[in-house]
Amino acid sequence: MEPKERILLKAEELFMQFGIRSVSMDDIANHLGMSKKTLYQYFADKDELVTGVVDRHINDIQGDCLHCRKDATDAIHEIFITMERIMEEFSNMNPMLLYDLEKFHFRAYQRFREHKDKFLLQVIKENIEWGMKDELYRSDVNVDVMAKFRIESMMIPFNVAVFPPGKYNLGATSELIIENFTYGLATIKGHKLIQKYNDQRKKNLSYEEVKK
Repeated sequence: MEPKERILLKAEELFMQFGIRSVSMDDIANHLGMSKKTLYQYFADKDELVTGVVDRHINDIQGDCLHCRKDATDAIHEIFITMERIMEEFSNMNPMLLYDLEKFHFRAYQRFREHKDKFLLQVIKENIEWGMKDELYRSDVNVDVMAKFRIESMMIPFNVAVFPPGKYNLGATSELIIENFTYGLATIKGHKLIQKYNDQRKKNLSYEEVKK
């Protein structure tokens, strides 16, 4: 693996676990077993490194979203696949990460906002339109409003004043919000499918087994 890629991977791992502000360039260099001088050969400062980590992470997320869509049988299935990815990612994520990003790394935070407000918003709109087409979501849904509502509700679990990390689990809170959002969109047909997917997760059955 190239040194720059190693640095990005280790920095992302540490930022996810401890937040951004509490991880220094010295910490990253020490965990990599390299000198800080070598680290600065690839990244001029911490802000540039944070931006590189965010760009790399966003590229991974966008690839995952496209795979979720490709692998999904229907719109609700896509949401459940996405929930599994979110639970996996959030299991080791420090809720302070986004706060640190917004307060101390403006350029990287703007990149994240662009990703959220353009790419993710479009993914959600397409999911809602797909569900409406298959009569899994209600026909009277305002796609634009509900997509924006969903995109903003994604941020709520990261508000540490509302959901203190010691009291609330980031992944479980996010999952609950997504599930309730989906129930709100769904028709009776969609509700039944949500219940089937929930049963699938509990029993760890394949999708084809659940369809029977």
